Amino acid sequence: MNSGSSLRVEKATALKTAIKRTYVLDTNVLLHDPMAVTAFKQHHLVIPMTVLEELDHIKDRYEKTVSREARIAIKMIDKVVESASPQEIQSGVAIPGSTLEGYPAGTLAIYPDQRLSPNIDVPYLDGTQDQANDNRIINVALKLQAENPKEFICLVTKDINMRIKAKGSGLMQVEDYRRDRVLDDIDLLAKGYEHIEGDFWSTISEVDTLREGDCTLHRIPLSALPQAYPNMFLYDDQEFMAFVKRVDRDYIYLRCDSRDNLMNRRFWGLAPRNLEQAMAMSVLNDDGVDMTVMTGPAGSGKTLLALAYGLHAILEQGKFSKLIVARSTPPIAEEIGFLPGTEEEKMAPWLAAFDDNLEILHGADESCRGSINYVKERANIQFKSLNFMRGRSFNNAYIIIDEAQGLTQFQLKSVISRVGADSKIVVLGNLAQIDNKYISPLTSGLTYLVEKSKAYPHAGIMHVNGIVRSRLAAFAEENL
Repeated sequence: MNSGSSLRVEKATALKTAIKRTYVLDTNVLLHDPMAVTAFKQHHLVIPMTVLEELDHIKDRYEKTVSREARIAIKMIDKVVESASPQEIQSGVAIPGSTLEGYPAGTLAIYPDQRLSPNIDVPYLDGTQDQANDNRIINVALKLQAENPKEFICLVTKDINMRIKAKGSGLMQVEDYRRDRVLDDIDLLAKGYEHIEGDFWSTISEVDTLREGDCTLHRIPLSALPQAYPNMFLYDDQEFMAFVKRVDRDYIYLRCDSRDNLMNRRFWGLAPRNLEQAMAMSVLNDDGVDMTVMTGPAGSGKTLLALAYGLHAILEQGKFSKLIVARSTPPIAEEIGFLPGTEEEKMAPWLAAFDDNLEILHGADESCRGSINYVKERANIQFKSLNFMRGRSFNNAYIIIDEAQGLTQFQLKSVISRVGADSKIVVLGNLAQIDNKYISPLTSGLTYLVEKSKAYPHAGIMHVNGIVRSRLAAFAEENL
């Protein structure tokens, strides 16, 4: 190697070394994503001893969801440091799978923050007992910043108040955990349909028509609509209405439909009140769609549509043998509490919305309550807590997951992976009503599910807009 090449290599090595950053992780990051230690690639991770103590305390909690994630995080950390010496653990152990081409592997270190004490030269947070753990973690980042003033030292936490405290204490770099963000703006979230202004066909220069079975498809170049994905609807200002049957490398295959045909659909006596509801009903009834994700504001009819289709599919079409209804239970889907009774009776307060919707569907019956009880028995409706769905396999079932906006990606994945053969799952949620303090619309598992599944040929996405519950509900959603 000549001297010029050697110099370039040395400069490249120096540059790569210079951009290595240090991130101090808070406990909630590891609970939110137990595999977070693999997310920072070539950088240096520091986990304070306080974080390990909190994980150790949480792993034995009664709440199954959060304790399970704590155990996974602990096992992941142990996998990295199990064969390292105490000195290596404190300085940094290489993280398997964190190597990027041309970059050194990322490292993980455990910081013994129990040894920290006030120092006149370093900012130091003290506080009450309930603030102690957060303050000790912040103190680790402050200490590292004081010792390495020219390096990038950053605290990563899902806790907004902790980020404010850290900045107020003098920490220069504080961030939210962003690996789970699939969008930069929630307005970019897939809706399951696209409105084309003017006349759609006037924008298409090339089209072929082909026959597949009893279905006529129009094939247009993917370049004409590069944002298209399977099972979405397209409509324009004229009479054009089409369904994207599939998408390949070069083409989009459209099945033309009509608004009248969509609006005349009926499930268990329920008719659509707007075009979005009609399109949602079409996706629900598609045998090629195993999972439907419906988003939209409160009162838009998501739950009613999902329930009506379930009764229609089970009792009129015989497609499924049971209807399973589940939703997250506060706090953060961790427990259903110590209410007396069976699992269904414990879940009743959280699933009252389904009884309300059954009343809407049978409100005109001579004996509304008798009809509801009859339908519950005939359709084999089962109310489940998400905690008790793990480890099971639901075959020949129609499954509704309600209020999914407060679930993490990890939680939703564990639920959807339970769906067995000949089953369909419908996931519902309103991203404007998230009550999980560590989740925002951009980091919700529901947002992640929409974006990751929209290209899957057996998934359907639909944003149901328009408040049909009442004019007061519409006012509240838009103005309060």
